[in-house]
Amino acid sequence: MAAVALVIVILLISLGVHSCQVSAANSALKDYTNNVSSLISQSNEDGTQLFKVLSSGTGSSSGISLQNQIDQTRTSADTVLSRAKSLSVPDPVRTADQNFLTALQMRVDGITNIGKEIQPALGTSANKDAINAIAAEMARLYASDVLYKDYTATEIVSALHAAGIDVGGTDGETINGGQFVPDVQWVLPSFVATELHVTLPGAPSGKIAPGLHGHSLDSVSVSGTTLQTGSTNTIPDKPPPTFTLNFTNGGTNNETNVVCKVSVNGTSISAEKIVPETTAGQHATCQVTLPSSPAPATYTVVATIEKVPGEKNLTNNSITFTVTFH
Repeated sequence: MAAVALVIVILLISLGVHSCQVSAANSALKDYTNNVSSLISQSNEDGTQLFKVLSSGTGSSSGISLQNQIDQTRTSADTVLSRAKSLSVPDPVRTADQNFLTALQMRVDGITNIGKEIQPALGTSANKDAINAIAAEMARLYASDVLYKDYTATEIVSALHAAGIDVGGTDGETINGGQFVPDVQWVLPSFVATELHVTLPGAPSGKIAPGLHGHSLDSVSVSGTTLQTGSTNTIPDKPPPTFTLNFTNGGTNNETNVVCKVSVNGTSISAEKIVPETTAGQHATCQVTLPSSPAPATYTVVATIEKVPGEKNLTNNSITFTVTFH
């Protein structure tokens, strides 16, 4: 009997030790997830600042000022990278962390190289090579978004699921998505030149029409139900849902090729729809159908009316919702 009792005691101790080890491992994984979400938020804020600075370019006299502001953004991006390198990384997310560090390094390199080209790009006669170089760096920055969303975030979610940790919802872990590059058109030299308010040599001399440009996103609905920002919205995951974006052209100009976009943060799922033309002062709608639905869980869904040439105020272009797919 004494021997049996001893075996039971040893088993109980082993189970207790194992339980403590699992709890510690899960806690470390949660801490890492939260740290990554915080750092990517800071990095995306650097992106917001970078593109705000670039779109304010008004010619050669602003070149030095813009370069200084870009250098400040690079310093901030470098700080985020340094902090990421110091994180304690659990074994299940080591590959995710390597991709995370690569994405952040791509952002530092992209901002650095854009800073080197900004003065010639804003010269009295815009340097075509400099504009092309900036567009190439934009491709690097956009690739960092893809690397983070499709690899880092996806791998972290897989590790959390494997550990039995809830993702999304009120009590689940949240993976921050967001976007560094606000518009994929930034990879086009012509778009870069337009945003910098310069004309490429040999390019058409067309200019942005004077007056106010832009849109505001008013509401978003699915199957006739308007989504709410202050609570969790529930949407069936099958078939993939169609989001109806209701928005207003608040400018004094008609706009063409207006892009409506819906993204599910923490996944690679997003979709766009192009509205051929909107009328100044008038309401418009577009319907965006996701190509697939995410796994049943709660996510952050972002609906956006993309920036149009000449648009300055982007504060009302997007609405973020908490959505449970079931």
